[in-house]
Amino acid sequence: MYYTQEQIDHANQADLVSFLQSQGEQLTRAGQEYRWKRHDSLTVRGNKWYRHSQSKGGAPIDFVMEFFGKSFTEAVEMLTGEKGAAPPPDRPILASFSDFRLPPRSTDNSTARNYLTAARRIDEDVTGFFFSTGDIYEEAAHHNAVFVGRDEDGIPRYAHQRGTAGSFRLDVKGSDKSFNFCYRGEGERLFVFEAPIDLLSFLCLFKKDWQKQSYLSLGGVGEKALLRFLSDRPNIKTVFLCLDSDEAGNDACSRLVKLMPEGYTVHRLIPLFKDWNEVLQHRAKITDGKYLREAIYGLKEPPQEETVEIIRMSEVDTQIVEWLWEPYIPFGKVTIVQGNPGEGKTTFALRLAAACTNRKPFPHMAAHEPFNVIYQTAEDGLGDAIEPRLMEAEADLDRVLVIDESNQGLSLSDERIERAVRQTGARLIILDPIQAYMGEKTDMNRANEVRPMFRRLADVAERTGCAVILIGHLNKAAGGQSAYRGLGSIDFRAAARSVLLIGRVKREPNVRVIVHDKSSLAPEGKPVAFCLDPETGFSWIGEYDITADELLSGAGGNTATKTEQAERLILDLLADGKELASEDIEKAATEAGISARTVRAAKRNLDGRITSKRIGAAWYHALKK
Repeated sequence: MYYTQEQIDHANQADLVSFLQSQGEQLTRAGQEYRWKRHDSLTVRGNKWYRHSQSKGGAPIDFVMEFFGKSFTEAVEMLTGEKGAAPPPDRPILASFSDFRLPPRSTDNSTARNYLTAARRIDEDVTGFFFSTGDIYEEAAHHNAVFVGRDEDGIPRYAHQRGTAGSFRLDVKGSDKSFNFCYRGEGERLFVFEAPIDLLSFLCLFKKDWQKQSYLSLGGVGEKALLRFLSDRPNIKTVFLCLDSDEAGNDACSRLVKLMPEGYTVHRLIPLFKDWNEVLQHRAKITDGKYLREAIYGLKEPPQEETVEIIRMSEVDTQIVEWLWEPYIPFGKVTIVQGNPGEGKTTFALRLAAACTNRKPFPHMAAHEPFNVIYQTAEDGLGDAIEPRLMEAEADLDRVLVIDESNQGLSLSDERIERAVRQTGARLIILDPIQAYMGEKTDMNRANEVRPMFRRLADVAERTGCAVILIGHLNKAAGGQSAYRGLGSIDFRAAARSVLLIGRVKREPNVRVIVHDKSSLAPEGKPVAFCLDPETGFSWIGEYDITADELLSGAGGNTATKTEQAERLILDLLADGKELASEDIEKAATEAGISARTVRAAKRNLDGRITSKRIGAAWYHALKK
């Protein structure tokens, strides 16, 4: 019989308390809910019910079908008191669904329980689970075991009776074999069997975490239940056909594989004996736990798509940066040192190499045990230029090494670099200058040629933990920003983790300043200066107040000149009797390219000309009258 959607909605709005009372059932009030005396774990409230022992509930139609054994149409009629009509011509409904009803339940499941556990040897915890959900129960008239199949909404649509004595088997009238006995898990695997007994036996044999996956009985070897299950459960990715080990099972597997939609991985598990219950019956004799005769993998595979290798940041190991000279030169990375010819790049590199071999002091450098250094140069002779300067720096010459290029020139992508680093244990390699090691066929102005070469060199540094320093010249684009003054492609600078700029101070020709122009691994370090005096030689000066662009343009001066600029700025700001906070003066100085440290020095120099007083937490300054 047919019911309209309006009638179905009306049935699902029925008050369950009133309904049960009209059926002569006894209820006890528990707060805003009622407990049903016959099922004390069940509560009702309005048109909702919940069975706490099974963690399930629903609407009135489900309730009547579940507890009164009615079909869908009978439940609607019982709740509304209205008879259904014949289905309209344009909306036929399956007679099997309307005719289906579960067999009446026995008040005691003991006969069915005993049959499954004693005769079929199925574990009590497995049978107990399905008895508690109502998917297995004992039929009242003949004490058959009833296996219930439900749709995705939990409504019974199928039932199979199995005799507890003899070989009686029968599908209940009106059963829809699309919804056979099953268990729906949240996992991606589905295990398929011919009969419910085989399904339960398999769970006993492979019990660990079984509730995570899905299991389906076909009720034979037809495909109807399998195709419907896959249609309703898009989470399934892998299907295991666990049919009987006989000719019928073999033929069915071949047929089912062809009928299944594309996109699934299909395997077959063949039981050690004819079926899974027979394996379970002999479980005690199978001492090695090998319940399979054979596992056949890959009966069907989804189309192979080209996959992209993905790295999850959660799986990346955090690395702590080790420093040769913090924060200027890291170990295991590429650093570029650049500047105009004759302005101290090679001198700095040789002094650094010496410090790594002899423990001689280097500004702000942590103490290192002496280690080997590889120094490659294409601009200076080893005997007449490099060795004398290393000796002057008191380097341990046994620890300064050179890759022999007499037979074959070296390039940045040459595998000899990594071999030499590993062979000697060197922790620093210096290549001076970059353009001499680009290779004859590489255009250093083309990014597509520079990038792969630098990537390989960076990988060598990463794998070996060796610091790599590349000495580079500047181009002739005077007045440009420091980032665009490096010779060759901008990718040189992009690939390096640190870039140091070395230049001559225009007003002090003997002073060279190292400016930290790029730093990817730590805040940029302060400029550091050294002196190349024709008479006294090399000496460190220390921190120096100048920017990279000032150093390149020649606008920068020495520290004293900066202090003078700061003094003039302070006097101008405080002119005409103005009084300013120290914070405002430092802000104006920053905009003029003057550091807070230089401002403080200027204030000390102007101590006799300005007054200072504290108001709250701030200091204010004014000119003395």
